[in-house]
Amino acid sequence: MNKKIVLIAGLVVLGGAVTGALLYRRGHSAKEARQAAKYQCPMHPSYVSDRPGDCPICGMKLVPMEPADAPSSSTTTTTGKHICVLHKCTMANCKMELPLAPGETVTCPICGTHTAPAAGAAGKILYYRNPMNPEASSPVPMKDSMGMDYVPVYAEDVSAPAVPGQASTVISEQKRRLIGMKTEAVMHRELKFTVRASGSVAYDPELYNAIAEHHSAMVARDKVKDSPWPDVHERSEALLRASTLRLRQLGLTEAQIAAFTGMEAAPTNLLLGGTGGFVWVYAQIYEYEISEVRPGLQAEITTPAYPGRTFHGTVKAVDPNLSPETRSLRVRIEVPNPGGLLKLEMFVNAAIKADFGVKLALPEAALLDSGERKLVFVDLGEGRIEPREVRVGRKADGYYELLSGVREGEKVVTTANFLIDSESRLKAAIPGKR
Repeated sequence: MNKKIVLIAGLVVLGGAVTGALLYRRGHSAKEARQAAKYQCPMHPSYVSDRPGDCPICGMKLVPMEPADAPSSSTTTTTGKHICVLHKCTMANCKMELPLAPGETVTCPICGTHTAPAAGAAGKILYYRNPMNPEASSPVPMKDSMGMDYVPVYAEDVSAPAVPGQASTVISEQKRRLIGMKTEAVMHRELKFTVRASGSVAYDPELYNAIAEHHSAMVARDKVKDSPWPDVHERSEALLRASTLRLRQLGLTEAQIAAFTGMEAAPTNLLLGGTGGFVWVYAQIYEYEISEVRPGLQAEITTPAYPGRTFHGTVKAVDPNLSPETRSLRVRIEVPNPGGLLKLEMFVNAAIKADFGVKLALPEAALLDSGERKLVFVDLGEGRIEPREVRVGRKADGYYELLSGVREGEKVVTTANFLIDSESRLKAAIPGKR
């Protein structure tokens, strides 16, 4: 009986010991699990923290990690001394950490953009700024109220920008696709310009009378060429000079005046039109277009009276005087008139084709003209976008003549310029964001 009691007591003691050991082990394991718990960003899994909070990259809430997914201690150590040179990432063991080895080029796992090869690119640290409030800064490393490390600001980050009020920026490939950014290389092109002007088929009795007077003066001079009286020759020459001067005042060139010399009679196309020959079209061009238009250029004439039909003519003369009311200049275009389709005083539209020759060309869409300065954004490669101030000359169809600011072969941004300009201005306005 005593043996049974002793045996039962022993079994009870043994069971209690086993149960206590199991409970102790379970509690210890739970404590270790709590101590080993890690948190990561659902959008940036590479960022790992040992306490809950917000992701310093995107601001999302951190979520607990599965034990099997917890990285080793070597990958969970956060650092505030090394940062991504492109987007100021404070992610632990970021592949973009500085300094880089000489000639090394790496890829950021967040923005996917390559850095430029550099050695000791970090440079001298001037101060540290709050990652959430750029206005708050510190001369020494520290953390903000959320436990985030202050971001170091390097000397090259605050250097004076090439364009006042603008700063270089970085646009990742993903962001480029999102905003529809496109670029085009600057190169030499044959620049052509179309001067468009409204006009009419000329009905000009005044010019006709002046041509008739000049023709009469030429006939009179020929009749008295054998006269022995010098004063007769002098009067005939004076009459001819006066009629020639009158034609020049009305806009005819010397070549046009010389063409009338051999005619038997003054042309009537300025008064009557006709079923053949040619008519003259008077087109008005603006003052800023004067340098582009000259005799000999080709012109296309269209009129609402004949939809889809184009008449081809040649610029014969440009009036010497501007209109004081409209600040425009009259261009005279000689146009063949088969079948007499073009009637006198018919309204027409003229497209005069000018050619500037081969020039260094800047795409029209790349230029941001504020009135005070002309700006473009140059794609330097590796995601870097740099603002440049440029000088341009004449405007062609789709391009400007580029005088300075961008070299041949460099790429300029042609779409999403205003979005990039806004980001460039914002970075220039925020300390440490240049």
